[in-house]
Amino acid sequence: MDRKDFIKSCGFACIGGGAFLQSCNSTKLLSGKIAGDDIIIPVTDFETKNGNNIYFKKYIVVQNEILQYPICVYRKNENEYTALWMRCTHQGTELQVFGDKLQCPAHGSEFDNIGGVQNGPADAKLRTFPVTIENNQLKISLKAV
Repeated sequence: MDRKDFIKSCGFACIGGGAFLQSCNSTKLLSGKIAGDDIIIPVTDFETKNGNNIYFKKYIVVQNEILQYPICVYRKNENEYTALWMRCTHQGTELQVFGDKLQCPAHGSEFDNIGGVQNGPADAKLRTFPVTIENNQLKISLKAV
């Protein structure tokens, strides 16, 4: 893994210090607001600007102190998103995101960006959450399916 990928994947460490936090403003880890049975995040959280150009992040990781595990939200296009619970279906370890895949640090299971198992020992796909867009906000339904 090169330095840039390492820094991206370890962006969680940016949560620590005040001055250091400013240099980590591109971190994809966000706190979501829970409203009823939904966790809400602005669609603009996927945007990153460089001068007058707007680019879109491939994914963000949403957490809330009420949730036991974070949720990884992938942006397919401006109207289509996939939300995955970052809990390995093998033994419940929190997953790590590496681009278009999620990996389990405990036993090496890998999942694609729609939750399908790509490599075991896990044999069940990840839990997904329905995502709707309302008033430029993503609403991720936390209701049991």
